[in-house]
Amino acid sequence: MLQTPPQNSTLSPEQLAACAPIELYFAGHARDDAGPMRQAFLPSAHIESMREGVFTSWPLDVYCERFKGQPAADETHRQRRIDWIEVTGNAACARVTLVHGANTFVDYFVLLQTEQGWKIANKAFQALPT
Repeated sequence: MLQTPPQNSTLSPEQLAACAPIELYFAGHARDDAGPMRQAFLPSAHIESMREGVFTSWPLDVYCERFKGQPAADETHRQRRIDWIEVTGNAACARVTLVHGANTFVDYFVLLQTEQGWKIANKAFQALPT
């Protein structure tokens, strides 16, 4: 299930534009497809977290290897939302929440407006039990 910012929120045109790569990211998750991920992220992006007390940092290519084109069996029950987004000039940050079965992921994005449009420069995330 894809979900943009809450319908009762008022976003500026700049904020809406900066949401575009996040929507691609959501589509990549929904379809289990690396293609939208490669469109959403800068090629130099890293996906980082603390997993079981160990720092992990995946370059985009390694992250994209996780997507096999097989949407999750529970895809219709999954939820994704943009919690907030803040834009200053050509830089932005956003927090999104993804409820995927037994796990809830909280992602923090750093975004940049490039000649190709807004892109996710880096992602840091935390997985929590749902």
